[in-house]
Amino acid sequence: MRVFKFELFFIVSVLSVGLLARCGGETAVSTPAPVSANAPTADHFNYLPTISAPPPSSPQIAGCDVFPHDNIWNAPVDSLPVHPNSAAYIAAIGADTALHADFGSGVWPAGSDSPIGIPFVDVPGSQPGVAVSFDYDDESDPGPYPIPPDAPVEGGPNGGGDRHVIVLDRDNCILYELFHAFPQQDGSWTAVSGAIFDLNSHALRPDGWTSADAAGLPILPGLMRYDEVASGEIRHAIRFTASETQKAHLWPARHDASANTDPDYPPMGLRLRLRADFDISAFPSDMQVIVQAFKTYGLILADNGSSWFISGVPDERWNNDLLNQTFAQLLGSDFEAVDVSSLMVDPDSGQTASP
Repeated sequence: MRVFKFELFFIVSVLSVGLLARCGGETAVSTPAPVSANAPTADHFNYLPTISAPPPSSPQIAGCDVFPHDNIWNAPVDSLPVHPNSAAYIAAIGADTALHADFGSGVWPAGSDSPIGIPFVDVPGSQPGVAVSFDYDDESDPGPYPIPPDAPVEGGPNGGGDRHVIVLDRDNCILYELFHAFPQQDGSWTAVSGAIFDLNSHALRPDGWTSADAAGLPILPGLMRYDEVASGEIRHAIRFTASETQKAHLWPARHDASANTDPDYPPMGLRLRLRADFDISAFPSDMQVIVQAFKTYGLILADNGSSWFISGVPDERWNNDLLNQTFAQLLGSDFEAVDVSSLMVDPDSGQTASP
């Protein structure tokens, strides 16, 4: 036992000398770091909070979500494939034709009572409903419609044209839209067609039915609004028209209005986007918001009309000169048609699948 203790002492001594040599002859002392009073113990851990991205949200109007966030109107299309017939569609709409802002401030023509764009009004859920009689009553929702006596009419109260009337029940988030609407002395209205949309739902109209638009789609979700631009982002597809369309419609459209069976003409519901390589950096910041939306969410063909006319809500804050200067720099050839078929969950629903 004594021999063992001596040998152990000798080994420890040799190791100690070696360590001292490595430390320059000074004894290396390891001092434990002071323990904070707040440091976690073996049975108590402090966890960092979990940070997650905010959930996707829908555009809003008067406090209402404009369809669920995963609706086709609100779906980005910047990563979807180009439609195989894109070049023909663009040529038919007008590759060398510039876009036109069919909205703005003031009136047109000058001196008229016709605001530039498609107006709408939001009303409380208590707004009394009125009767509406329709020319196309077999494809129109019967109502009643909560139209206030002073509801704005596209083109003005004395105007012609499409005479759209759009009313949003802001308490129930129900959208009411009329095409070619006229008020009557007894408080009722007449219209060519009308449609009612629940903005909380993905439901589409019956296939083959029109709406207040030729494509059988709602109008308000596709209108550009000044407040969106001021907020810094437009998060939905934008309504536009073409002078000649095909006798066909693509999801989510439900209706078409043409006798042209040439497959190279654009069908209703066609989605387009500004090409990714189009440089928007030279545009003023507020106009970049609009042009970026053309890239991210694109355009949707909703009606027959002048080619590349972009729809929006009248607002005295629009700068007409700036809108015209910006849109004049965007030609049809700067756009491409998009194949959105991969997003479709159900042909009778506007809900989209994850791309």
